[in-house]
Amino acid sequence: MSGKRALYLGMSVDKHQQSKDSVFFRDGKRRIDFVLSYVDDRDGERKQERRREYEANLQKAGLELETEDKSVSDDRKTYFVKIHAPWEVLATYADVLKIKVPFKENDIPDIPMDWLFTPFRLPDHVMNPEPDYFTSPFNKGKIDFFLIDDKETFFPPSVRNRIVYYILARCPYHKTDREDKKGIKRLLNNGTYGSAFPLHDVRGYCPTVTRSERFNLYKHWAQFFSFFKEQPLNLIRKYYGEKIGIYFAWLGFYTEMLFFAAVVGLICFLYGLFTFDDNVWSKEICSEEIGGNIIMCPLCDKKCGYWKLNSTCNSSWQSHMFDNVGTVFFAIFMGIWVTLFLEFWKRRQARLEYEWDLVDFEEEQQQLQLRPEYETKCTSRRLNRVTQVFFCLLPISLIIACIIGVIAYRLAVYAAFASIMKDSPTNNIHMVGSLITPQLATSVTASCINFVIIMILNLMYERVAIWITDMEIPKTHLEYENKLTVKMFLFQFVNYYSSCFYVAFFKGKFVGHPGDYIYMFGWSKLRNEECDPGGCLIELTTQLVIVMSGKQVWGNVQEALVPWVMNRWGSRKARSHPESRYSRWEQDHDLQNFGHLGLFYEYLEMVIQFGFITLFVASFPLAPLLALLNNIIEVRVDAWKFTTQFRRPVASKAHSIGAWQEILNGVAVLSVVTNAFIVAFTSDMIPRLVYMYAYSNDLSMKGYINNSLSVFNISGFSEDNRYRDYRYPSGHEKEYSHTMQFWHILAAKLAFIIIMEHVAFMVKFFVAWMIPDVPSEVKARIKRERYLIQEYLHNYEVEKLKIQLSQRSDDCCCTPMIYPDISRHVVLSECL
Repeated sequence: MSGKRALYLGMSVDKHQQSKDSVFFRDGKRRIDFVLSYVDDRDGERKQERRREYEANLQKAGLELETEDKSVSDDRKTYFVKIHAPWEVLATYADVLKIKVPFKENDIPDIPMDWLFTPFRLPDHVMNPEPDYFTSPFNKGKIDFFLIDDKETFFPPSVRNRIVYYILARCPYHKTDREDKKGIKRLLNNGTYGSAFPLHDVRGYCPTVTRSERFNLYKHWAQFFSFFKEQPLNLIRKYYGEKIGIYFAWLGFYTEMLFFAAVVGLICFLYGLFTFDDNVWSKEICSEEIGGNIIMCPLCDKKCGYWKLNSTCNSSWQSHMFDNVGTVFFAIFMGIWVTLFLEFWKRRQARLEYEWDLVDFEEEQQQLQLRPEYETKCTSRRLNRVTQVFFCLLPISLIIACIIGVIAYRLAVYAAFASIMKDSPTNNIHMVGSLITPQLATSVTASCINFVIIMILNLMYERVAIWITDMEIPKTHLEYENKLTVKMFLFQFVNYYSSCFYVAFFKGKFVGHPGDYIYMFGWSKLRNEECDPGGCLIELTTQLVIVMSGKQVWGNVQEALVPWVMNRWGSRKARSHPESRYSRWEQDHDLQNFGHLGLFYEYLEMVIQFGFITLFVASFPLAPLLALLNNIIEVRVDAWKFTTQFRRPVASKAHSIGAWQEILNGVAVLSVVTNAFIVAFTSDMIPRLVYMYAYSNDLSMKGYINNSLSVFNISGFSEDNRYRDYRYPSGHEKEYSHTMQFWHILAAKLAFIIIMEHVAFMVKFFVAWMIPDVPSEVKARIKRERYLIQEYLHNYEVEKLKIQLSQRSDDCCCTPMIYPDISRHVVLSECL
């Protein structure tokens, strides 16, 4: 889609008599642009005085007010103040805010590609609710330069409520000798008003107006069975504003890109599934001749007995599904995929910036305004870095303490499971069913407990991050959001990923050997965990599946269920008395408030998911598929929530996803390192390759299992016991020290990490260099629009000057001079 979809035709005003879904004053002509509500307290004289002064100042600013008495409200307690912005106010502040409006129809044709995407298309009136225009910042002194058909509908409701909120945020309510107290946010914080919100156009699921934008969004966007359809981004932007539009554009693009990662990940998983017959090492573990005759050392002290290697047969087969040659390929592929995703998103974002009039958007006008909290609290500037660092380290230390507690749980419970499930010290560990082993039972229960801890800590860290950020008293709204973003992501990063990092990079790496085991903290009786002969990769997969899936399921249930229950409870009285007048402002008042940090939590949820599918994807190639299925639901749940469960947010502008872009870039870089280390140190891929090419006689994997185990001699026992390591046996001159094969494998692991990182980073930088951030056609359109603005403004000024001169000549008795043609000003060559 080329050009820009302007927002300036608006919905035709239905001037019928006021209905329950009316969005007009009592006269049926003046549109309600904003609503304030309050409950008159018994001891609220001070609040009454604030309201009187504030509303008087709003009227002085040009706004028109109409109050609905509490006697006509459904609860008989709430007053509603309806606000209308007349044309003069809208025109004045549109000039101040440099809101872009149309001045010429777009003359650049679209490339006809609709036939390719017909099954995914929505009706054109939904996808493109407005014609294409070239736009220019509004200038009140040049009204006839712009395409204004009707002043009442020229500015759409989203622009109108943005302008009104701009006035509300700056209007004073109390003057003192020292300062002017002002702003609706402070009045909401001190309880003077209960809520402030713009209205939805109609009831979302019951259209009463022919052209209802909300109903079109509900019908074509918020329905789950439209999951395969494209999102009506232009209509979302028109109704909710650019900031929310950018979020859904990013979420939709992320979901589309996940499809390709999910397909490749599924292929890699199926490769592991269909190559069971080539899995020689698992056959050796499961066979009675090899695995059944290898007796392994106990995995814990006292309660754990000796066990036979073939008891890990099932986990070995399961591990092969994720730990195979496809793992390496998929890790490299995801390094390239994440680069393509970020680079193509930059291009998509640049296109949206042009189409949505955000190219010359100045954030200072919208987000770099002083926060009321800053104006009130910050009388001097002083940053206590020691205190701030302490407050950040304290929650992270708590997370680490919880992880250590989970590790201690794993160590203690494994011994209990092993004691319960064992049959005898020298026989196979008894199986409960065909799959459950002490290792699996410990891993699953520990992962579930860890997930519960994560959810509990999330509630606390959200408040801690907001508290710390409030203590810093950021100067601007943008600075506040960026500071909070960094803190919340840091806490969530440690909270969600620390357990995965432990299993991937620490478990089984510091265990010692029989006779010289390493214990937790050195003095405890809890012996450090070992990986079974199949490796720790399957445990990392288990951890990832439980935490990632649990978070996604819980998040969707919470997002969909909680607002619905609260709304049903809040509107219970109105629903129980259908004969009562349930007005449009009361309907919206009973909905949930979408706070200024609402999108912050939506981004945070998706970025955490992005970390799961990139940082640890080498251990679980199905992670992108799970994320894809979740996001298909997420898009529609968010759409349903915005359309039916939340009040209409104040429209605001944003030309990008903000600080999240840098966080995604950082996660993308870190993912290359983590996946390289997972393949090298968590997977058994490198030891197998070293054995096959350096120690096998026929380049096969026969004998690998026996080669990967070391021998420990117990006096008085008939056979030697094995443990997973590369150490010299008892009686050797280097008894129980690492063999040369151990150092060969370590060198191969380090070499693999270096090669994989360099290859991945070279491809990333090459792809980033090859793909420009801004498409060439967008650059051309921007230049053409700037040229047209200069040309049309020049012609407009010339014609206006000619008219003025001709009027003067009519008043003069002398022979008028012929006004010479004024040459056009020189246009920069780059704009041609």
